[in-house]
Amino acid sequence: MKIALVDSGIGLLAAAAAVRRMRPDADLVLSCDPAGMPWGPRTAQDVSDRALQCALAAAERRPDALIVACNTASVHALAAVRATLEPALPVIGTVPAIKPAAAGGGAVAIWATPATTGSAYQRGLIAEFGNGAEVTEVPCPGLADAVQAGDGAAVAAAIAAAAALTPAGVRAVVLGCTHYELVTDRIAAAVPGARMYGSADAVAVQALRRIGQVAEPAAAIGDAAAGGLEVLLNGRSAGLPAVATAYPEGAALAVTPATA
Repeated sequence: MKIALVDSGIGLLAAAAAVRRMRPDADLVLSCDPAGMPWGPRTAQDVSDRALQCALAAAERRPDALIVACNTASVHALAAVRATLEPALPVIGTVPAIKPAAAGGGAVAIWATPATTGSAYQRGLIAEFGNGAEVTEVPCPGLADAVQAGDGAAVAAAIAAAAALTPAGVRAVVLGCTHYELVTDRIAAAVPGARMYGSADAVAVQALRRIGQVAEPAAAIGDAAAGGLEVLLNGRSAGLPAVATAYPEGAALAVTPATA
């Protein structure tokens, strides 16, 4: 079993780590676009074109499923990627976890990039899945870039700025960018009492479901069946970027045997 993931940078680590936890035997292909990151400020067509190129490079490795592990790319590129690769290759997008966050009632904050905050796309998701909850959209300028750079001071400053815009007493925080899931603990510390809602686990479950697989505990699979890892940077095989190992999700993947 092989699952590919696409993102501009290391935001895909959260979903990759979730797949690895659920199926340690899965081979992973991480296809990134360091030449074009970040995707957030780019035009919709540019994001679509670049994400599709990453997806096509990953598809050459013949995965069983492909995850578009980026909120921005899921908005602008998911239709194009699916039109090109499905039905031969199942494609799974990433949607902010607004529905489960709002299900319990109470106030909810959605942390997202400035481009996504207030967008018709996000407002539509709130209208459809908000369940009548009081929802505050919180822009997080610089946070994804700081996470990508592994700049701890910049991450702390961006989180503090977003926390200052988050109403006191919110019950849940939706992490509306996959990069944010790599610093979930730091965001949680900045918004005491709020539960964090990311998308990585749900995306991993959906990818497995689409190919007729389910989560299996590591003990049931055995160490001999440990899956491999291939990294593609702008379509070329490469090592895992050094910044990835600054996060637990990346450090865990770094000890994975390389595959080609």
